Amino acid sequence: MPEDITNGLPTSMAPPPSETPASPTPPQRCGFIAVIGATNAGKSTLVNALVGTKVTIVSHKVQTTRTQIRGIAMVGQSQLVLIDTPGIFAPRRRLDRAMVDAAWGSAQDVDRVLFLVDAKRGLSDDVDGIVDKLAQSRRPVIVVLNKVDALPFAEHERLLILASELSKRLTVERLFMVSALDGSGIADVSSYLAQTVPVGPWHYPEEDVSDAPLRFLASEITRERIYHWLHQELPYETTVETTSYTDRKDGSVRIEQTIFVMREGQRSIVLGKGGQMIKTLSMEAREELSAIVEKPVHLFLFVKVRESWETDPERYREMGLDYPKE
Repeated sequence: MPEDITNGLPTSMAPPPSETPASPTPPQRCGFIAVIGATNAGKSTLVNALVGTKVTIVSHKVQTTRTQIRGIAMVGQSQLVLIDTPGIFAPRRRLDRAMVDAAWGSAQDVDRVLFLVDAKRGLSDDVDGIVDKLAQSRRPVIVVLNKVDALPFAEHERLLILASELSKRLTVERLFMVSALDGSGIADVSSYLAQTVPVGPWHYPEEDVSDAPLRFLASEITRERIYHWLHQELPYETTVETTSYTDRKDGSVRIEQTIFVMREGQRSIVLGKGGQMIKTLSMEAREELSAIVEKPVHLFLFVKVRESWETDPERYREMGLDYPKE
């Protein structure tokens, strides 16, 4: 019986069937994106939404974010380093100036500038001032209109008017309409950034979500709880420092923090009647920190009065801010 052949060769020697060549692996990309905007525009909420987890605290109190906080998002082969900045507003005090300077400084040496605008507030005085300064720089910006879900359907025409006005005054690279709170539109922003940041190696390990040390994040979580419970009683100058962060042999973490206020009366407010308020702050911060570090946390809070810390350069360095001159 004749031997089975293919193209004159025995079957065992026939070439394998042709295969579709594998698609080349897309190149690694990495870019730094400054997220700027007026106070309470939703910058921290947007950064958390893009990263996919909480890396920066959120509060309704203005100027909650005091310094640059980097959130790191991986989108395919692209690493997005998102810089959450303090809200830009008309500064009145030294700390105000330090925060505003930090925000504008973040927009200098980055690959993209993402300008977040509260769609409901529109062109408020603070937003108008930011637009003027961005227009002077002539740098292309990505405009994101946030909180579009807060506008009734009958007022949606306002979005088009706002978008048109911003496009006339700025060099708009792209414009998005999102709700950072419920996540709508976030995927479009993320995809666009991933496609347009420069080709280059990643700056951080793939599993990192922030470059902030855990000591700093622990302080921020406690400060967020203070703002949640005492935003009407305390000024935003209240600060929290993690004085001790120790990994224990039993797998838990012991954290000691000091809450600094500016007057004795404020210390009493933080402590609360019978120490009840500080117990609440400690319990809630401890629970959130335990979820973040994925291990038990023992949190000990102390409250001290530190008058006029706003004029102490060392306090600014601790917050990552430059001490502004008069």
